[in-house]
Amino acid sequence: MTKITCIGAGSVSFGLSTLITLLQSEKLRGAEIALVDTNAESLDLMSQLALWLNDEWGCGKLISSHSSHKPALPGSDFVISSLETQPREKLWQQDYELTAKYGLRQPYGENGGPGGFAHAARNINTVLGIAKDMEAVCPDAWFINFTNPMTRLCYLLNEYSSIKTIGLCHQLAMGYAMVTKALAPFYGLDDGEDFVSTHADPANYVASSRMAKIGLEHFKIQAAGLNHFTWMTALTDRKTGQDLYPVFRQAWKALDAKFEPLTRKVFDHFALFPIPGDEHLDEYLPWMSNPQTKPWEKYDLSLYNWELMAYVRDFQWDHVSDLIAKRESTDMFNDTHSEGALEVIEGLLSDKEYYWEAVNIPNQGAITGLPDNAVVEVPAYLSDSKVRAEKIGELPKSITGLLHREVTASQLCVDSVVNGDRQLGIQSLLLDPVVDDLDIAESLLDDILEANRSWLPQFWK
Repeated sequence: MTKITCIGAGSVSFGLSTLITLLQSEKLRGAEIALVDTNAESLDLMSQLALWLNDEWGCGKLISSHSSHKPALPGSDFVISSLETQPREKLWQQDYELTAKYGLRQPYGENGGPGGFAHAARNINTVLGIAKDMEAVCPDAWFINFTNPMTRLCYLLNEYSSIKTIGLCHQLAMGYAMVTKALAPFYGLDDGEDFVSTHADPANYVASSRMAKIGLEHFKIQAAGLNHFTWMTALTDRKTGQDLYPVFRQAWKALDAKFEPLTRKVFDHFALFPIPGDEHLDEYLPWMSNPQTKPWEKYDLSLYNWELMAYVRDFQWDHVSDLIAKRESTDMFNDTHSEGALEVIEGLLSDKEYYWEAVNIPNQGAITGLPDNAVVEVPAYLSDSKVRAEKIGELPKSITGLLHREVTASQLCVDSVVNGDRQLGIQSLLLDPVVDDLDIAESLLDDILEANRSWLPQFWK
């Protein structure tokens, strides 16, 4: 019997969709799903939902719930993590304000920039502790990571533990949505008139999700790079195999210039189309924080709306709680989109190769010019508990240069935090595209470490 342990089961972004799609899987009938969350209220809600849907749909799963990961890990074949240090939005805002104090404006501050350093640092001890517990009680299990910053945490697990790790992210869907909007006239598809931006705003989610779903039916994207920093290396018709990149280039130019202006500019200069959309792409570019030219105004790069998104999450949980209390209909869960954990698990359990278009794994030569231990996001084949990356080869030198810089900054961040090494931390920040001053880097690191002191005792041994 397969056992799947879901840590951070109360995550509204990944926990809910992952649970529902696992329950719906016929291939996993008879599996045990162990739900883990340190938030007692979230855990209780998810457990009630799982038990209700399991019974209502006749899923045939065994459900258990745990307030700590330790009693849940023994016997696990897969450990899915969507944990996040709380309160997420307030800490994210804190990361932004620490940098703003020095006159530096982070474009986003979640995965790149000094905010990416702080975000990773808060999660590193927890994630590494889980991996060490896995080494003791379920050493052959796979760790499937959803937690950001993806590149940094997957590097942590691959470099500092023996646990097999794979990272998953849904950002490729945004590439599909943008491709569909551009090619819609050629295919007679939905023109995506209401899909006006890839920004992290609830108003955009429905339209972008719809366009991505249409795109997945008609097109096939090959993308490679780093998480939230991937580039479209090939675009074909999913049915005929026709190369669509040339027609896409022309179709993209025909779109309104106000649609994803940063993506448009970068595409013009770097030959390959950037997949993530403006507000994730900007975190890794060294031209997005200039206080004189104010590129955030020029390219309409809004910050994450911390207060709104916290409200939306709470509203969604209240809605789920109300549904559970009434138990009148499961309709809202019927068409839940998978975040990839189900497909990866089924692929790794199969004796036939299963293709998944975006996984985060060690490079090992998949992308020429990047270190073997760099965590890259590439397509891969899954089977018999093995992952085989699709060989990408060379990317344009300019793109490889940008990727290499981010790889080095990310690895130095993780090495610094694991070892409590301030010098490595300074080096990481000095390679960061946001930081442009030696003295500010030193002061900024001190502030980050002090603000997050309770999660980072290794710096005060």
